[in-house]
Amino acid sequence: MARKVMCRKYEEELEGLDAPPYPGPKGLDLYENVSKKAWGEWMSHQTMLINEKRLNMMDLTDRTYLGEQMTKFLSGGEYDQADGYVAPSE
Repeated sequence: MARKVMCRKYEEELEGLDAPPYPGPKGLDLYENVSKKAWGEWMSHQTMLINEKRLNMMDLTDRTYLGEQMTKFLSGGEYDQADGYVAPSE
């Protein structure tokens, strides 16, 4: 049976992550409060931000920016899109 968590982003009970994505308290918080669905969506969005904004993960400023965007994304707040991004129409 899959582990369930109250997802911070979707505010509903969803399947949880299999393991903390980071070491320490930050990883534990994500493990306990973020669903597998929300984390997968963040990973896709993170990749898009890194590529489109040409972020350098060796640069502390870029890593800090990405961490701030992750917090906003996973808490359901306003977060940055890639420049020129147009959401697909359904």
